[in-house]
Amino acid sequence: MSVTINGQTYYRTVEVCRIVDISKSTLFRWLKQGILNECKCRDRRGWRLFTRDEIDGLKREVNQINKAGGL
Repeated sequence: MSVTINGQTYYRTVEVCRIVDISKSTLFRWLKQGILNECKCRDRRGWRLFTRDEIDGLKREVNQINKAGGL
């Protein structure tokens, strides 16, 4: 379930993984390896919140990996 803060819609990790069609472990690995930039916002529990622009960037990264892997 997305959350709106100051007029901006944010998506939680589970939603992002579902939208982009990757596992949470893949997302966290890419963040740890620096393949993806860390998201700019977290909720009060410290959980990552992603904007639509960040999700679009993640989709582009997934597409580049798919092309390179021949998928």
